[in-house]
Amino acid sequence: MTAALADTVHEGLQFAAVAGIALLVAFPVVLFIGALVSVLGSPLGAGMKFMWVVFAFCAPFLGPMLWFLVGKRSAEASLR
Repeated sequence: MTAALADTVHEGLQFAAVAGIALLVAFPVVLFIGALVSVLGSPLGAGMKFMWVVFAFCAPFLGPMLWFLVGKRSAEASLR
């Protein structure tokens, strides 16, 4: 009985580890795709859009984070 319980716990920990790693991989990918959609839909000119897309591609985590924290606000403010 104890061996079966230990196997079940071990399998549960393996599943949790795989799920955690999958989330760590999926989060930057979703963030990158969301930033691309947001940049391309923004009112910025073609040159600035290109710059943000290249920056997001070269820095896959930092680029999208900076877009959502800084770039998106400045693009919306330029409309006003």
